[in-house]
Amino acid sequence: MRIATLVIAIQLFCIGSLSAKPNVLIFLVDDLGWTDLGYTGSKYYESPNIDALSRESIVFTNAYSNGPNCAPTRACLMSGQYSPRHGIYTVGDPVRGNHKFRRWTPVENATVLDDKVVTLAETFSNAGYSTVHLGKWHLGKDPTTQGFDLNYAGFTGGSPSKGGYHSPYAYPNVVEEKEGRYLTDHLTDLAVKYIQKQSAEEPFFMYMSHYAVHTPIQAKASVQRRFDSKKPSGSHKSPKYAAMIASMDESLGRIISALEDVGKLEETIIVFASDNGGYGGITGQEPLRGSKGMLYEGGIRVPMLVRLPNGENKGIENTPVMSMDLYPTLTSYCDIDTEELTLDGIDLSPRFAKGGSLSTERAVYWHFPCYLQRYAGLKNNSPFRCVPSSAIRKGDWKLIHSYETGEIEIYNLAADIGETNDLSTQNQEIAKSLYGELEAWRKRVNAGVPTVKNPRYDPNAKFIK
Repeated sequence: MRIATLVIAIQLFCIGSLSAKPNVLIFLVDDLGWTDLGYTGSKYYESPNIDALSRESIVFTNAYSNGPNCAPTRACLMSGQYSPRHGIYTVGDPVRGNHKFRRWTPVENATVLDDKVVTLAETFSNAGYSTVHLGKWHLGKDPTTQGFDLNYAGFTGGSPSKGGYHSPYAYPNVVEEKEGRYLTDHLTDLAVKYIQKQSAEEPFFMYMSHYAVHTPIQAKASVQRRFDSKKPSGSHKSPKYAAMIASMDESLGRIISALEDVGKLEETIIVFASDNGGYGGITGQEPLRGSKGMLYEGGIRVPMLVRLPNGENKGIENTPVMSMDLYPTLTSYCDIDTEELTLDGIDLSPRFAKGGSLSTERAVYWHFPCYLQRYAGLKNNSPFRCVPSSAIRKGDWKLIHSYETGEIEIYNLAADIGETNDLSTQNQEIAKSLYGELEAWRKRVNAGVPTVKNPRYDPNAKFIK
């Protein structure tokens, strides 16, 4: 009788363990370029912890941010929707650059994620998860009003202010009066303490949203010295930026170690990603064209890893995916119902199963009806790095449509990942088909386009670099 009771108890324990909700860690880096890591090919920057994670993860080689800069991507990640649904298209003012060169008045831009949006954090909180936000929010004043139980350093700002990355600084719940405390380290300390204090019963959702490696380019002197004498590799040559990456990489390593120490690593799904392409004023993304703030690949293609518990079903995944896909993917994986929500992202969790796969026929879209001024050293001959534009990628083909000029560009990314050869003239049928799909998508999501001419535009104004 006692043996039978023991068997039943063991069975109940196993069933409970298998049905327990996994923890979720989203580790989002700001402005980290597609080639800025060891596992993505850099010979100068060093990222041993991320590289190790990649060997235990599903590596998404065609991962994209939903926007070419930070705010829209973060809004899409938290909403699971394309930008036209929530209206956050860019950072702050969509009217950038010299007024003489802007043909159109850009579409109005929201800077706060509407409370009507049921965020990813709210969905996890409603499902019984403890939720914590650390670092950059950039979608409003306080992430605790949109699903997070705790907030460390998240507010309206999009980059480190006052002392930058070095204290003294004052963020919500992150205050340091003494000089020299490095913000990346401080946020990591808080993340580790949070993990150590979590109960065994309550699952957690952690959004580790670093300010790094966004400008200002400020490093810990002790780390920078490792790179001061290191030989540059192409456009990867800044010791300060390399040190910022190294500190961010150390942060990930410390958090993973903390999960392992408390026995939660194999109960946690880990997502590593960047919010947009690398900033061209400090790093390059060759062979990709462009950088942060552009709809070329260098501005929107990002590193992305997903580590399942026990490193299951790791490997390469070439299907195009986007930041907004994390919403339906993580909720599906954690068995949380989202049927009543409007989600544009797709569930990637079928790939998580042994032998699982994703459809390669999916089209992905971008809509950026705004202007972004150029930065020093930009190679193009335009006063802007981006003008109001939309884009679509389907299969190997990508089309970019400029509202500024009406021009269309198309590229075959399989043959020309650097987008050097515009094939719109030679492949008019493909261009017509892609443009038709882009137009249909714009109507589905009610994407606003510039229709009001800029009265201050001067067609005779001459741009000089």
